[in-house]
Amino acid sequence: MANELNELTDAANPAGRDVHVIEKQLPVQIGFGSVLFEIALWVLGILPGLIFLFMKVGARNYFRKLQQKLQTDASQIDNYLEQRVRILQNVTPLVERAIDLDKDVMKAVAAYRGGGHPDDAARNAVSGQLDRTFGRLFPQVEAYPELKAHAAIADAMRQNSYLQKEITAARSLYNDTINMWNSDIYDWPTKMIVAARAGYTTRIPFAASAEVKEQARSIFF
Repeated sequence: MANELNELTDAANPAGRDVHVIEKQLPVQIGFGSVLFEIALWVLGILPGLIFLFMKVGARNYFRKLQQKLQTDASQIDNYLEQRVRILQNVTPLVERAIDLDKDVMKAVAAYRGGGHPDDAARNAVSGQLDRTFGRLFPQVEAYPELKAHAAIADAMRQNSYLQKEITAARSLYNDTINMWNSDIYDWPTKMIVAARAGYTTRIPFAASAEVKEQARSIFF
């Protein structure tokens, strides 16, 4: 039997294709067949009905634990983002005293000092704002070798690089848990029935901003 998808003979797209995360949550829905299935279990006897009832209790507890894991994974990302904010707050005054910083950088830092975040408090938006701010700050530092040699600034640049890697790893873990949730809520019969009755929906994974995607396509060297 031939392969349904053949990379040697089937049509391909030479231009490639960009992908995007769809910003949409899908509710879990069950039909009459699921209701009939539950009724049939009780008709067959009290034991099958009770067994399935306990299975549903277990599924409900599983989803509650999974939601707590999602919270933990998201909190880890927030912790790393907070550390990046502190680095930005600490290093900017040092740089500001030596060079005339971009006004946009100073506005962003002022917003963080005030305890808020510009425009949107959503996690993705905060992360994107930090990336843009650091992206404007460090190139200005690079232009001044004597400033780059400053111990505190050099340490801040190393810490920022480390935190970027940790944030990437934390986002991957978060997305793995999101994928687990999105798969399990459609696991029929037990989990899907419980998810539908609880009003659960799919969850949206982390998505890179359009600006970050554009930077990734640019020429680095």
